Amino acid sequence: MPAYKKRGSQTVVFEDTPVITSWASIVGPKEGQGPWGGDFDQVLADYMFGEKTWEKAEKKMLQEAINLALNKRDLQVDDAELILAGDLLNQTVSANYAARELARPFLGLYGACSTMAETLLVGAMLVDGKFFNRLISATCSHHYAASRQYRFPTEQGTQPTPSTQWTATAAGAVVLEWAGVGPRVTSATIGQVVDLGQTDVADMGSAMAPAAAHTLKTHFEDLQRLPDYYDLIVTGDLARVGMAIAEQLFIRDGLVPRPNYSDCGVLLYDEKQDVDAGGCGCGCAAAMLCGPLLKKMLAGEINKLLLVATGALMSPTMSFQGESIPGIAHAVAIEN
Repeated sequence: MPAYKKRGSQTVVFEDTPVITSWASIVGPKEGQGPWGGDFDQVLADYMFGEKTWEKAEKKMLQEAINLALNKRDLQVDDAELILAGDLLNQTVSANYAARELARPFLGLYGACSTMAETLLVGAMLVDGKFFNRLISATCSHHYAASRQYRFPTEQGTQPTPSTQWTATAAGAVVLEWAGVGPRVTSATIGQVVDLGQTDVADMGSAMAPAAAHTLKTHFEDLQRLPDYYDLIVTGDLARVGMAIAEQLFIRDGLVPRPNYSDCGVLLYDEKQDVDAGGCGCGCAAAMLCGPLLKKMLAGEINKLLLVATGALMSPTMSFQGESIPGIAHAVAIEN
C-alpha cells in the first residue's frame, strides 16, 4: 500500500517532488516600471496588447505566457498533457478562451487571487500521483478588465480609497514535470475559507489576512516546522493594509516570520507608484513567482520559498446582497 501523503489536517507532502522546469511572466506597463521590471520576460507597451478589448488582451497574455514557458524548454504546446489555469473574470473566460486556442486538455480553476498557488498545488498532486508527466500551471489578471467587473469602469473616474488595491496586469505560467532540473514543489497546504465579517469591497487585504494567518499556522503545525525553515515566506496579495493586519495575527499565533516575510502586493510596485495600498489580482503572485522569485531560486539566493497566495472569494452580486467577504489562502513550498 502506498504511503499516505497527507500530514496533519490540511497539508500534503510530495513523495516524488514535482519539478518546475520552466516558467515565464508577462506584465503590463505599470508593473514593468516597478522595481522588478527587468526580471519579467515581457513588458507590454500598452494595456491592449494588439487586441480590441482588455478582456481579449488578458486572454492573449495568458496564452503567450504559457507558450513562452514551453518554448524555454524547447517544447511545443502538444507536449503539455494538461493545462491548469484560471483568472478573475466571470466564468474564468480568460483561461477558457486561452485554452480554446491552445487546444490541450484543460481544467479551469478559481481561487480569486490565490489561483496561482491553487493551480500549482493541484498540478503537483497530479504529477506526484503519476497521472501526468508534464503539465502547465498558470493564471492572469488585467487591471482594467477587473475594474470593470469588480469596481467601477475606469471611464467613471471614481476616487479610490487608501485601502483599495491595484489589480495587476500580469500573467505567469510554470511547466511542472515529474523529472527534470529546477526548483521542486515539496509540500502544499490547502486553505480553509475564513470569514471574519469584513464587508468593505474596497479593502480586500483586511478580508484575506485572517486566511493567510490560518493557512500559515496550519502549515507549520502540520509539518512541525518553525517559521525560520524558509528563506522567504511571501503572501500574495494582501498589500500594505492586509500585510500589517497579517503581521499582527502572526504575532498573536506565535509565528512572527519576519525578517524573511513579505507580500507580493507590496513587492510588485515601487512606493512612488500610484497603486493605492498595493497590488492584487491573480497575476500579482503569478508575476512575482514567475519573475524575480524563481529567478532568485535559480541563482541560489533563495533555496526554500513558501508562497501563500490569498484570495477574496466574493462577487459584486453577493456584496450588494449584504454578504461579507470570505477569504482563502493556499501555501506551496518550493525548494532547491
